[in-house]
Amino acid sequence: MLDKQKMEFTVFSDESFMREALKEARKALGKDEVPIGAVIVCENRIIARAHNLTEQLNDVTAHAEMQAFTAASGFMGGKYLEGCTLYVTVEPCVMCAGASFWSQISRIVYGASDIKRGYALLSSSVLHPRTKVTSGVLAEECGELMKDFFRKKR
Repeated sequence: MLDKQKMEFTVFSDESFMREALKEARKALGKDEVPIGAVIVCENRIIARAHNLTEQLNDVTAHAEMQAFTAASGFMGGKYLEGCTLYVTVEPCVMCAGASFWSQISRIVYGASDIKRGYALLSSSVLHPRTKVTSGVLAEECGELMKDFFRKKR
C-alpha cells in the first residue's frame, strides 16, 4: 500500500515558472535595474535564470532575455533552444524577440504587455515560425512591479 503522506508531487505550470521569473525581476529591482526577469525551461527543469543587467554592465543589450539565452545555450551546449520555453515578466522588445528567432526557442510565455517597446511578438516575421506565444501569465503582478519601479523614478 502507498503511503500518501510520503508521496510528493511537483506541479509544473506556466504560473509556477513565471513566479521564478518574478524572483529574478525582484533581483533586478534590488540592483536598481528595470525589474524584468526571465527563466528558460527545458523538460520541466529551469536551465537558465536571468534579470536585467543593463545598468550594472553598462550594456544596452544586457536584457533579461538576452542573458537567459546565453546561459541556456551554454547549458544546452549549442545555440539552438528547441524544446525550451522562455518565461519573461514583460513582453520582449524587438531585440529580444529577434534573438529568440535565432535561438529557435519553441515557446515564449510573458506576463505584462509592454505598450511602449513591445508588440514585437504580434509580428510573426520577428519570431521563428515554430515559436508559440502565451501572454498575460501573472500579468497584473508583473505589470505592478514595473509600474512601481517607474513611479519611484519620477
